[in-house]
Amino acid sequence: MPVLAVETRGLGRSFEAVDAVRSLDLEIGEGEMFGLVGPDGAGKTTTIRMLCGLLRPTSGRASVLGFDIVKDAARLKSRIGYFSQKFSLYGDLTIDENIAFFAEIHLVRDYRARREELLEVTRLTPFRDRLADRLSGGMRQKLALACALIHTPRIIFLDEPTTGVDAVSRRDFWKILSSLLRSGITIVMTTPYMDEAERCTRIGLLDAGRLLAADTPQGIKGLMRGTVVEIVCPEIRRGYAVLKSVSGVREVQLFGDRLNAVVSDPDREIPRLEAALAAAGIPILQRRALAPSLENVFISMTGTEEEGRSPAGAAASGGRS
Repeated sequence: MPVLAVETRGLGRSFEAVDAVRSLDLEIGEGEMFGLVGPDGAGKTTTIRMLCGLLRPTSGRASVLGFDIVKDAARLKSRIGYFSQKFSLYGDLTIDENIAFFAEIHLVRDYRARREELLEVTRLTPFRDRLADRLSGGMRQKLALACALIHTPRIIFLDEPTTGVDAVSRRDFWKILSSLLRSGITIVMTTPYMDEAERCTRIGLLDAGRLLAADTPQGIKGLMRGTVVEIVCPEIRRGYAVLKSVSGVREVQLFGDRLNAVVSDPDREIPRLEAALAAAGIPILQRRALAPSLENVFISMTGTEEEGRSPAGAAASGGRS
């Protein structure tokens, strides 16, 4: 039986008439990298804040590292690291000074060796005397991570840590997370990016405050029933409407300039798709069968194709979740 770093039972949080998190049952093992995935308003940030003891649940219970998140909140905070969506460091302090400040908050007296280690891992050593206000977005994220790790927590909670940073910074950040995971730390993160979700040990799909599924990325993909057929054609929205009316098509999902049609019997139903588009005067520029993606599964489970958006596109807009 794996040792649990996080366990929730019926965990919920309401804001007036809005149920942000609804009856969440979740188990996360020590040493895992667990990703919470979902669009804005799914309940990701609310869940993270409750697990960190920053927000009191209105129902249910939860423990982190064996500590009750309500009764033991003060004791828990010294054992976890928290990386919030918003840059919460001090712009008029240098990198070195910010790390020293957070070390003192956590009562870490002899922090200098640990600071040197974190600066080396995050590749911030050459910039240690630079003010935080003068750092790039990616460097700020790495500094925030270093501050969250200065007291050597056993578990770290990251709330959309790479949103708004460039691709190179995202790659560097993930290299750092991979090295942390090898050291045995437990990582719980929220992300709007499905390619990042693929890197997690397990993921949980959240929508409207409810946990839809929790499994490995491959296990989540296995929930998809049917074959995904990708079609590229002009007049994409008219093509979407045409395919929605074809008999035997389980669902149609819209991804930018292409359509994903989910069918049960490709040999029988793909000719029907082609015939329907041809009858509507819409040529097929490209067609291929695909293995289901996490986006396919999420949209299939939530019905977000009606709005023509993917979960990643929705979540990446930067609103509160």
